[in-house]
Amino acid sequence: MMDRSITLILLTLGGIGATYVWRAVGVIFATKITTDSPVFLWVTVVSYAMLGGLIARMIVMPIGPLVEVSLTVRLLSFATGLACFFLTGKRIFPGVIIGVGLFIALQYFYPQI
Repeated sequence: MMDRSITLILLTLGGIGATYVWRAVGVIFATKITTDSPVFLWVTVVSYAMLGGLIARMIVMPIGPLVEVSLTVRLLSFATGLACFFLTGKRIFPGVIIGVGLFIALQYFYPQI
């Protein structure tokens, strides 16, 4: 019977190995992909559409602990983060920080909204 620490080390190394094998395969195939091809553009558009749908679902029909947060707080936080995103030249980080910060502040100071 193997020692528990050896088992954990082997599992960790196996997980790392499996991850890096697929990353290497991705790098090899990425050199052959043209980003202007219609298939690549379609995948990009579908990815953005799915992300937008998931974000809309989180705001309008949340699950888990987000259900306890009012729709007003969710919409205000989202709209403020989106406005910050556009006002800062489409920079994601400031939009996320401002949106999340407002969300936390509204929940902390005005939980009844």
